[in-house]
Amino acid sequence: MKIEADSNDITEHPHDDKPRPYLCTVCDKRFTRKDHLNHHKLIHAGEKLYSCTQCEKSFSDQYYLNRHMNVHSSKYKCTECGKCFRDNEALTQHSHSGECTVCSKRFTTSGELVVHSRIHSREKPYKCHECDKLFSRSGHVNTHMRVHTGDKPYKCSLCNKSFSQTSNLQTHKRHVHSSRISYDCCYCGELFKSSYELKCHVRIHTGAKSNSCRHCSDRFTQLGHLKSHLQKSHNEGTWFTCHICDKQFNRSGDLKVHIHRHKGVKPYLCGECPKRFCTAAELRRHQLVHSDTKQFSCSFCGKLLKSKDKLKIHVRIIHNGVKPCSCKYCSDRFQYRSELKAHLLKSHNEGTWFTCHICQKKFSHNGSLKMHIRRHDAVKPYLCCECPKLFCTTAELKQHHQLVHSDVRPFCCSLCGKWFKQKRFIIKHFNWHRNQCLLSTLC
Repeated sequence: MKIEADSNDITEHPHDDKPRPYLCTVCDKRFTRKDHLNHHKLIHAGEKLYSCTQCEKSFSDQYYLNRHMNVHSSKYKCTECGKCFRDNEALTQHSHSGECTVCSKRFTTSGELVVHSRIHSREKPYKCHECDKLFSRSGHVNTHMRVHTGDKPYKCSLCNKSFSQTSNLQTHKRHVHSSRISYDCCYCGELFKSSYELKCHVRIHTGAKSNSCRHCSDRFTQLGHLKSHLQKSHNEGTWFTCHICDKQFNRSGDLKVHIHRHKGVKPYLCGECPKRFCTAAELRRHQLVHSDTKQFSCSFCGKLLKSKDKLKIHVRIIHNGVKPCSCKYCSDRFQYRSELKAHLLKSHNEGTWFTCHICQKKFSHNGSLKMHIRRHDAVKPYLCCECPKLFCTTAELKQHHQLVHSDVRPFCCSLCGKWFKQKRFIIKHFNWHRNQCLLSTLC
């Protein structure tokens, strides 16, 4: 696959003419010295044995850890801004660094300043030829291409699981294999394995919204939400309009994905089955179907879930009873947007019905219509891996496997200790207990 980036730009040295003869065969990064290449190779192996006691950074060599520790001391401290550095060379570079003319941020090298300036100019000179996504750095294109190729060069030395980025490997090791939990919430005592997770969690308690609107009193937790508000409420910013259906988007990336849906373009292929997807996020969500790993545990009930998003939804709905989706016409609230959409159609006639051309039955979601038509056509694309039985939906396949081929009984009766395969069975069982109690009371 060809990537629209000059081979000399691969390692982001726009003002550096040094020869770099030593090539990493995994990620194509080049180095001036062989020992630098050897140290770099440890990244792909996932071996970072030396951890900083002050922060969550890890290093592949004791030398780099010792040098990093200077950041937490005042040995190499800038007299102008008070920032500490790992060595004298980094401090000197900082003292003679370039300054951004837009935001006054300083950088240690002119190359870093050039890359940073693209944030303000919104210049993205590197393009993916598979999905036309644009990037400000050539290295980001190389990383992105792994989504299309399925390449996962970073392997966990503990469980052999592979990842497309070294950051994902380190996160995996921290969450799955590490027992070190060093960040605790001062409000509720919940423990976290990274400062970023704690920071996001604390917002639940404080309600902190650091992004404020300059036109009104509204505040937002995320910058993206603020930008969306500025466009919708104050007409500030640029709308991107679909030339096919005139739908408007506040981000060019969202428009590109939307046009792909019109054209049926699905560049992201699942490595486990022939399914294709319009976005990388949809592919990642789908890949959970093929995985049995459930590494996200609910702190309330101990239930294990496959993704952090599913865990958040589980806690919000099951334990907090939150219904964030409110109807603008009446006081009704709903747990899911799909429920709200169905309500708007049925109660307030807002939206579009999807009608079956065979039996004229109406549906509030296009996906429900497609599934319904499958039943008319007797299409059953989901094959059981244990027997030759076919099913119309993944939910039906999952239910069949759980009832017929699996011995797992996740639902336990708290009254008699009996275990059941499905929730509907335990509900029926509870009703039996209740009837028994009523009978004994009458007798």
